[in-house]
Order: sequence, then C-alpha cells, then structure tokens
Amino acid sequence: MNELLQQIRNCTLCQEHLPLGPRPIVAANPKARILIIGHAPGTKVHETGMPWDDPSGKQLRNWMGVTDTEFYDETKIAQMPMGFCYPGKGKSGDLPPRPECAPQWHQKVLKGMPHLKLTLLIGQYAQKHYLGDLMEKNLTETVRNYKAYLPQYFVLPHPSPRNRFWLSKNPWFENEVLPVLRQKVMDQLKSAIQKSNI
Repeated sequence: MNELLQQIRNCTLCQEHLPLGPRPIVAANPKARILIIGHAPGTKVHETGMPWDDPSGKQLRNWMGVTDTEFYDETKIAQMPMGFCYPGKGKSGDLPPRPECAPQWHQKVLKGMPHLKLTLLIGQYAQKHYLGDLMEKNLTETVRNYKAYLPQYFVLPHPSPRNRFWLSKNPWFENEVLPVLRQKVMDQLKSAIQKSNI
C-alpha cells in the first residue's frame, strides 16, 4: 500500500490541466474499515495536503459524529476522492474532478483495503461512478433512498456551506438520515477498536 500511495502522490497524469499543479490527496491503510469518496480537493486542502481540511470537512465530521483525531486516523477512515488534485475554478464553484484519476487508481487502492465495510459516496460524481443506473433521478432522491445502497454504500450530499439551501429545504436528511449515518460509523469504529485489542 505504501508503494501505491507513493505512486499516486507522484502522479502527473493530467498536470497540464491543473492550474495549481499536481498535489494528489489520498489517505489509505489496509486496516481501514470506512472509506470516504468525495469530489476533489479545494484550494485550502491543496495548500495543507490534508483531506477535508476546510469548512466542508468540518461539516462532514459533524455529520459522521467523529472527532478530528478519529477522522484522520487512516487505519480506521480512508480518504479517496474522485479526483485527487484541485481541478480549478469553474463558473459556479470548482470544476468537476478530473476524469483520469478514478480509472487509473481507484481499483488499486480498493484492492489494498480488504477490511472496508462502509463507503461514503459524497455528491453526484462519486454516486454516478459507483452506483451507475442504481441512482435515482437526482441526488435528492438518491439520498432519500439511502437504505437501498446499504450496507456497502452510504450516499450523502456534499457538505459544502453552499448546500445550506438544500439542507434547509430537506429537513428529513438531518432528522432521519444523519442518526443512521452516525450509528453506522460508530459501529465500524467500535469494531476497529475491538479488532485491534484481540
């Protein structure tokens, strides 16, 4: 796994398309039980090199009910975005993740994590890639139908502050979905602790 992660961090596959140059962001470990697949890092994450080190990440940790320490313990929670590098600015927010990353690296990383039990698919790019035709007609309906993708996948909207309007329009998400998410995450973290104590 260390060799693979080094290869990813040295990747320059699409560097001519990256306004800030390549800086692949990934965190994985063979022991990880939870995997987070989001869009692509923003400028702050590009600067720090830490996945979800921004307001979206703070919101995501709140949704999951985990501390920063738990979130960044890659032996428990792995991080693999759809696009490993910051893709640049679009008309309304960041550009979509670069399409080269997932076909090149995802399966190799997944193969190195045999203990994964729960994968959070955050946003439409991750959901389209991993669910394909199993998705509902839009993100809202896919998230509303989250139970259909369990136990392997947990589908979520993006936790960006830009999605405040969506959250206020869909109170069922906070009331019904988040408690289940927190329980699933807690179950896996407890299992990881128990396994390490055996």
